[in-house]
Amino acid sequence: MDPLKALQTLYPPSRLLSRPAELLPYESDALTAYRARPLAVVLPETEEEVVETVRLCHRLGLPFVARGSGTSLSGGSLPVEGGIVIALNRLNRILRIDPLKRIAVVEPGVVNLDVSKAAQPYGLYYAPDPSSQPVSTIGGNLAFNSGGAHCLRYGMTVNHVLGARVVLPTGEVVSLGGEGLEGVGPDLLGLFVGSEGLLGIALQITLRLLPRPEKYHTLLAAYEALDQAGEAVSRVIGSGLLPGAMEIMDRLAIEAASAAVGADYPQAEALLIVELEGEALEVEREAQVLEEVIAQSGAYEVRVAKTEEERQRIWKGRKAAFSAVGRLSPDYLVQDGVVPRSRLGEALKEIQRLSERYGLRVANVFHAGDGNLHPLVLYDGKKPGELERAEALAGEILRLCIRLGGSITGEHGVGMEKKAYLAEMFSPEDLEAMERVRLEVDPGLLANRGKVFPGQGGG
Repeated sequence: MDPLKALQTLYPPSRLLSRPAELLPYESDALTAYRARPLAVVLPETEEEVVETVRLCHRLGLPFVARGSGTSLSGGSLPVEGGIVIALNRLNRILRIDPLKRIAVVEPGVVNLDVSKAAQPYGLYYAPDPSSQPVSTIGGNLAFNSGGAHCLRYGMTVNHVLGARVVLPTGEVVSLGGEGLEGVGPDLLGLFVGSEGLLGIALQITLRLLPRPEKYHTLLAAYEALDQAGEAVSRVIGSGLLPGAMEIMDRLAIEAASAAVGADYPQAEALLIVELEGEALEVEREAQVLEEVIAQSGAYEVRVAKTEEERQRIWKGRKAAFSAVGRLSPDYLVQDGVVPRSRLGEALKEIQRLSERYGLRVANVFHAGDGNLHPLVLYDGKKPGELERAEALAGEILRLCIRLGGSITGEHGVGMEKKAYLAEMFSPEDLEAMERVRLEVDPGLLANRGKVFPGQGGG
């Protein structure tokens, strides 16, 4: 049966996109160096439509990719050539907020920040806060196990997802987890979170909500060298403090954020943002320790936010840093490697050396508290060979992370971008075990085909 004709039985023309101009916005995600054209894009409005679409794909052997806002930085929501995109943005209802159980039940197209807005009247919020939180969806956050600035203290998405109703690539609908923190039996929900769309599509997601902190203490410290800021992170952790967030920006990122959103930052080689949060008395005691540690770390300027407005101004620049770098370069690649905190300074020095060797600028913005580096490799795609040189430099950074005892990804996922490096991190036996699990759930390799595993074709 012709796939388009089959899809016409499920969707009206306004929600079945197949003309080239209609498909163009879906050909890429935030990793714009990769593009692919799907056969069609469907816009379901109900859970039942998603399930029926997946079942149709299973019958026809038609590959599919689930997509939210398309903010993936690893090519994770890139279409599959000849397959379909299931765009979930219209499934955007917050179905329930239960302040007693401290949970929210949402559809996959709900925007991350909207969960906290809905929970605010109850004194609650949703902790994972990726930089894309004003636009990225919970379904995408779940697929890639997103983190954010405050993941040091509160953990990643997987630590805040209690349950999910899921349609598997075969069309079977299953429930994973529940509404409590304790589960029974194998942690299938933990397997699903972070599986990058290879194991199916979440239809409903139960999220854990937390009480809003009583007090924040937000400090910004300026340094004359990037590795000094990295060493300061180790000092803070070594003091016994567990901040809500610790972020570092280098000179290029500072310059971009200042230009883009008017961030009033010192013109430093590196900035360290540290935020304490919790009960007022606890935060006040910790603030004294923090300021002593920072004073001994070589910072030449220290600012402490006195008001909520000043705090938000500090964070506005950091949250805008990725997009702001577009002011410095027509194109850039965002990397997502992880190194042990104790080796941050070493990693930053080596990235600077690699930048000089390849003749490409690298802006560094990262979650310093958990060693999650986000070096942005700046290049001009119109110059012959420059994209390839940028990709080679990005690959060197990933290999550096592996050598230092880290990982090739912290929260952006493997997607298309990093699948060639998976075999450098895992043994053939490890990869075979992962693929066996995937094949048990999706024997036709229909869900997000070509992503994650090396040797598989792409979109």
